[in-house]
Amino acid sequence: MEATAHKHPNYMAIFWYLAILTVIEIAVIYMPLPKLTIGVLLCGLALGKATLVAMYFMHLRFEARALGLIAMIPLAIATLLVFLLLPDGFAVAHKSQAKKPVVSAPVKH
Repeated sequence: MEATAHKHPNYMAIFWYLAILTVIEIAVIYMPLPKLTIGVLLCGLALGKATLVAMYFMHLRFEARALGLIAMIPLAIATLLVFLLLPDGFAVAHKSQAKKPVVSAPVKH
């Protein structure tokens, strides 16, 4: 089998894209937004950066489509696990807030 040649990516352009996304992440942290919105934005930006790294520095962009799909399986499994475990995390937080002990002042006789 003969390997097919591909055009080498412009690594400096990818570097600058990653740097710009990092600056945007830092800006998002200081925005007056709800924590959930900040978390979603940060996760989206991190996913974009991870995609750039995987596609260009790991050369997945130039591989067969099947190999790219195989690389996406761990991401899908991790996302599924997060959504499956979220209800348990909320239940524990709700329980721990409800069981705060009530301390009363000692009664003098």
